[in-house]
Amino acid sequence: MTLFTAEGILLAEAARRARGNCDATTSVYRAYLRWWHTQEYFEVPVNGLIDGLYEGIYNGWLYSVKELHSRRGPGNTCLSALSSGKRDTIDNPINNSKGCGGVMRVAPAGLFYPKDEAFEKAAEFAAITHGHPSGYLSAGALAYMIALIIEGEDIEAVVKAAIEKLKGYRGSEECLRSLNRALELSKSDISDIDAISQLGEGWVGEEALAIAIYCALKYRDDFKKALTAGVNHDGDSDSTGAITGNILGAYLGLSRIPAEWIEKVELKDVILQIADDLLDGYRDDEDWSRRYCVGY
Repeated sequence: MTLFTAEGILLAEAARRARGNCDATTSVYRAYLRWWHTQEYFEVPVNGLIDGLYEGIYNGWLYSVKELHSRRGPGNTCLSALSSGKRDTIDNPINNSKGCGGVMRVAPAGLFYPKDEAFEKAAEFAAITHGHPSGYLSAGALAYMIALIIEGEDIEAVVKAAIEKLKGYRGSEECLRSLNRALELSKSDISDIDAISQLGEGWVGEEALAIAIYCALKYRDDFKKALTAGVNHDGDSDSTGAITGNILGAYLGLSRIPAEWIEKVELKDVILQIADDLLDGYRDDEDWSRRYCVGY
């Protein structure tokens, strides 16, 4: 879903350049429909273009990557929201879920947008499937932090900035409590297992982000130790590990990730291409057009 989030962002940028406007959240929503199609095959109905629900569903090059059509334990909340035929928004949520499925996929917003826009866009992207404030505000906070890291800010400073940013949003109490606790625990001498247990198990947005922040702060100069802590607990460890990697990957850069890990990552070339496209922005070349100008 992180890859499809990125593709939705980039397709929106291509459309904006070509037509002068494009709603990025609509583009990401359609990218999520493509992701849903890779996880639960369904026939697009003949009348499926009513209200534009399935418009452009097959656009984009990621859909053609056959490995992405393997079922990968998709979250039930994401599946039910996308299969409802209704598009959730912050102001008109379809559910009250605060699961971590929103925050774990929005890092690309922090790579592509400036910090304030990154927060707003990431929250909107998460709210497509998760309607509780802790489900989408945690996503906004993550993207905000990553955007600040890209600007060159220190990792502790970006956590504190995210806490201040969250204070301006209604319903941010749970996120604020979790992030402040993560900051405190990162400066303590207790074991990682005990610290993480105090933050929760990571099944919900604010806990997943807090666990990742704790790991990133505790081992800010060691990607391997941070990821090891992020995945070794009894909760939603794949999500907390992914978010930890989002933060420290942006902070330390590719050269600080163990080379043997990079070589073993599935779809490494696809991931690197998407990351390069996000950081480079729009490029007027044939390869970029082939990937992101489909249907526009």
